[in-house]
Formats: sequence, C-alpha cells, structure tokens
Amino acid sequence: MKKLLIALVTLVPSLAFAAGGSNVPLESANIDLRDTESLQRGLDKFQQYCAGCHSQQYQRYNRVAEDLGISIEDMRNNYMFDETAKVGDLMENAIPDADAAKWFGAAPPDLTLVARVRGEDWIYTYLKSFYRDDSRPFGVNNTVFPSVGMPHVMQELQGLPEPIVETHEENGVEVVKVTGVKAGSAGSLSAEEYDQVVRDITGYLVYSGDPVKLERETLGWWVMGFLFIFFIVSYLLKKEYWRDVH
Repeated sequence: MKKLLIALVTLVPSLAFAAGGSNVPLESANIDLRDTESLQRGLDKFQQYCAGCHSQQYQRYNRVAEDLGISIEDMRNNYMFDETAKVGDLMENAIPDADAAKWFGAAPPDLTLVARVRGEDWIYTYLKSFYRDDSRPFGVNNTVFPSVGMPHVMQELQGLPEPIVETHEENGVEVVKVTGVKAGSAGSLSAEEYDQVVRDITGYLVYSGDPVKLERETLGWWVMGFLFIFFIVSYLLKKEYWRDVH
C-alpha cells in the first residue's frame, strides 16, 4: 500500500506537468475491454515499443496472461525479455532511474496507472500527436505534451507528421502556436492501421490500470438484481405483517 501511495504521489505531478497546459482537443479512444484480441495486440505492441523504458510495476506477468487468455509458455517466450524473470514477477523495467534520467532528462514514469490518472482519450491522442520539431533533442515534439522528453518510438509505423502552425499577435509580438499535426513522411502503416495500433495499446493500458473493472461491473449487476428481489420480498413481507394491524 505504501509503495502504491508513493507511486501516485510521484506520478500525478509528473503527468500534470506532461499536459503542459495544452488545450488540444482529445480524440475519443472508444475502448472495449471485452475485445480480448485487441488487448493482446496492445500487450504485444507495448512490450515492443514501450517496455524498453516504461515499467508496469503493479502488474504481474501471470496475471496479465490469465486475464488476456495467453498461455504461460507464450507469455514467457514472447513477452518476457529478461531471461531471469519468473512469470509471477512484477513487470518492472531494467533501466536504472539514474541512467534513464541522464538519457531522457527525467526517469520515464511507470505506466500501470496512467490510464486512471490521465484517461484513455489522453493516451490515445498523445500517441497520435508527435510531430517533427528539429529544435528538440530527439527531433520531435507533441501537441498534447509540449516539450516532450521521449522520442517518437513508433515513428517507423506512423511516419513523422508535420505540425499545423497558427500565428497571431499578442501585445505587438507574433506568437507561433502548434494546433495539430498533419501527414508528413510515411511510415509502414496506413493512418487507419496506426490508429488501430494506438487504440490497442491504449486499451491494454486501460485494462492494466483496472484489471478487475469488467468483473466489478458484472458483480454490480448481480448486486443490483439481488437488492431488487430483496426489495420485493421485503415489501410483500411488510404488507403481510401489517395486514391485521390496519
């Protein structure tokens, strides 16, 4: 519990800063947690493109395998890159925070709870909003996260969009503002295919932040049904009990 509270205390301010005061409209992710195949693809892409820097220290490999219908053997062979790791281990990152901070300016945050903190639409829009910016260390920036400190790790898939720039004057000074992105250099995927990849990753992060959400919602309907039946029985019992009194 203490470890979870510490993570929240450190994650919330960093993600609040990540927003950078951006007023970019967020796109709807339309995540369906019942689409297991999409979540499996999201896990696959997360491990390929995100897990090299970002950990999920509140998830375990075997729990993810069970929830997403993946065999333990498949999980071990295709999603666990540390040969010394066990399937019951937490999905932690091997990069020391000090080294990560030196390389990227700040240690990449743990992403287990990012969907609960920022929301699925924020993640979905963020992953689609990188654009070319030669002034940045990695040559990219992000409309949702201005002055982003990470590279566009999926550039090979999306390509490198160009910024949509608007200029206006404030107190006689010309102000340049990036309001969106447009097609730039092509990647290996079409725009629709890349959107699906981003939706898959977002869905996996939504699941990761609340693995029992579907179970809790199902249980909630059972509880509501029980209360409804209990109300009817209680009402009939009340009428029967007070019949002779009235």
